[in-house]
Amino acid sequence: MNHLMRDLAPLSAAAWEEIDTEARQRLTPQLGARAVVDWAGSGGGWKRSAANLGRTARLAGPPPGVSGDVRVQQRRVLPLAEVRVPFTVDRTELDGAERGALDLELDDLARAARLLAEIENRAVFHGWPEAGFHGILAGAPHGVAKLGADAADYPVTIARAVETLRIAGVEGPYALAADPETYTRIAESNEGGHLLVEHLTQILGGKVVFVPGMDGAAVLSQRGGDFVLDVGQDVAVGYSHHDADTVSLYLEESFAFRLVEPDAACALG
Repeated sequence: MNHLMRDLAPLSAAAWEEIDTEARQRLTPQLGARAVVDWAGSGGGWKRSAANLGRTARLAGPPPGVSGDVRVQQRRVLPLAEVRVPFTVDRTELDGAERGALDLELDDLARAARLLAEIENRAVFHGWPEAGFHGILAGAPHGVAKLGADAADYPVTIARAVETLRIAGVEGPYALAADPETYTRIAESNEGGHLLVEHLTQILGGKVVFVPGMDGAAVLSQRGGDFVLDVGQDVAVGYSHHDADTVSLYLEESFAFRLVEPDAACALG
């Protein structure tokens, strides 16, 4: 990962370890889309440019000046998108890491982690037209009802979504991906002394997932093969530049999202 230029940064091994650990801790609970789609990080890292679609496009003919009975095609691929989110770290905090401080102020890293997670989650669920990614919610042909403000209605609505997928021939188990507002409403609700989230996981046969950056919710099949997040380089921290007071770093990843089977999701608003 030499392109990250980490060896040029005025950071010690202890400081890098602290920053990497903080980045993982911040990102893990926020990269919600990864919990409900297939991971297809097939290697290649930063050098990898595209995901194979297994399709071809017919070309009009062979190169100019060549004639004859020939069939020519070109492989189709989906280019990976590169995402870089900059952040800064105060050099006094880096000095603290050298002294063994455990309470470093890395608020700007937390902001960058939230933003990167929202970009990836939103690309998966709402699409990224300029990058050629089709989102799960935009592609879902099934719609039952929007999850409103009354969480008491959620079990019935989600059960209908599950039944809709089953009738369409889409097997489970299923998961519920929910935006922050919906997820919080579920987490704070109970039915007769029992947590609502426990009832919903029984209906789904799977989990309820918190997805920052998503608008609304969706029930998705977890049978596999329907939604593919294809990662070239997973999220990493790189170095940009520094001055006397701050060090400028960034979070970076490359990925593509493929909506293989739109029928495997049911949008809920």
